Amino acid sequence: MPVNTESVTLMKPIWIVDDDQSIRFVLEKALLREGLPTRSFTNPREVMKALEAESEGPQVLVSDIRMPGGSGLDLLTAIKQRMPGLPVIIMTAFSDLDSAVSAFSSGAFEYLPKPFDLPKAVELIRRAVGESQREDVAEEKMVDAPEMLGQAPAMQDVFRGIGRLAQSHVTVLITGESGSGKELVAHALHKHSPRANQPFVAINTAAIPKDLLESELFGHERGAFTGAQASRRGRFEQADGGTLFLDEIGDMPFDLQTRLLRVLSDGNFYRVGGHSAVKANVRVIAATHQDLEQRVKEGVFREDLYHRLNVIRLRLPALRERREDVPVLARYFLQRSAQQLGVEPKRMDDAALERLGHFQFPGNVRQLENICHWLTVMAPSQLIEVKDLPPEVLDTGGVSGVPVLTPASSGHDGALSADFVATAGLDAAALLGPSTGAAVWDAGLEQEALALLNAGRTDVWDALTRRFETSLIQAALATTRGRRIEAAQKLGIGRNTITRKIQELGIDES
Repeated sequence: MPVNTESVTLMKPIWIVDDDQSIRFVLEKALLREGLPTRSFTNPREVMKALEAESEGPQVLVSDIRMPGGSGLDLLTAIKQRMPGLPVIIMTAFSDLDSAVSAFSSGAFEYLPKPFDLPKAVELIRRAVGESQREDVAEEKMVDAPEMLGQAPAMQDVFRGIGRLAQSHVTVLITGESGSGKELVAHALHKHSPRANQPFVAINTAAIPKDLLESELFGHERGAFTGAQASRRGRFEQADGGTLFLDEIGDMPFDLQTRLLRVLSDGNFYRVGGHSAVKANVRVIAATHQDLEQRVKEGVFREDLYHRLNVIRLRLPALRERREDVPVLARYFLQRSAQQLGVEPKRMDDAALERLGHFQFPGNVRQLENICHWLTVMAPSQLIEVKDLPPEVLDTGGVSGVPVLTPASSGHDGALSADFVATAGLDAAALLGPSTGAAVWDAGLEQEALALLNAGRTDVWDALTRRFETSLIQAALATTRGRRIEAAQKLGIGRNTITRKIQELGIDES
């Protein structure tokens, strides 16, 4: 399979540390075939010199445990002091297993026994890469995300609530429709709290299979279940001292609700397969788009857990309840889309903004963001007029939240943008018939590629591929209400593939 050399060069390398040349060679070649760049070292001293001399470190570190030039365990400790979020995989012979397991207390991601199965080693490194990229995305969001936008009275109530809770450690329940920005509120509550310098850890309880959710939340001990080769910390331990955001709490399995209730009561829990209680100092913020009172009446949500979570409730208004915020949000999203695509930002005239402000936005802020991205690609000029708005805004019978195929939405020349089809989650063949739809889709893709190439872009392959994959996965997750396995089945890909892609692409599932 050909390697996408552009993606290899754009990604930080995997650093391999081993005095055995054959091990380094085998891993280098295997990872290169997978499109993962590498850099090799023969001992820990070389690694530390490289870290001191360069501003950017590795994506993942894979190190032997015993080398003539130093100990892999000492290297792990030193690396974690500099880069606490870096996944480190320790390679070891079976005779060193006890030492390797002890390394987990120093923060090792996983261990890799020698001799190892090469495909399994590559898959393990891929998982570590996904974890690293997820950490990068989370950190970038915390640093670069602007303060929440909104002048509407309903949003000012939310801001006042965040302000009053700034110095509190109390549990908060955020309610609001899908796409209204509940995770942004959780980030703001954390950012303005005494825990701001501690971890913010988020988990979507509806997006993780029931049999894995317990381990994700509470961690597991080595041997707790098939494949548990080492002890792993759960999200509660990862968030120790900070904030844990439990999104879509209304979908949490009933039996796990009991375990969550105990943690909220006394801060103690047990890892899966564990016999010793673990104490975690965590502030819990939960969110849901569901009516929890009704869920309690239906017997699918514990009443005592509901009251434990509902200490302070913040209701996030739907976008149609804060229409005066549409113009400022639209300007912000147009600027951000332009920055992402490497083009000049477009702006809307007053008539277009007024028309947009009358739209119902069933998909809330997330839908407005998608519309602005679509306009950045599809509007023919820098000034967006009413006629350039997508058909569902113009009330021409489009599917709620999704642009539909009309001459106005096809770039005014009948060619449908590939980005439009991907963003909308539509099958052009289903709209136009197999042959015509395929031809239009192909033409739109070619047109989009030519536009980027003519603009002097040198990352066209990666830019279009990432947008296409992101849009497909987001559309599938939207149709399955965030259920990854079902979304993967609909797309015709494996569960591991969709999980890896979500991590690689930094897809927000809130």
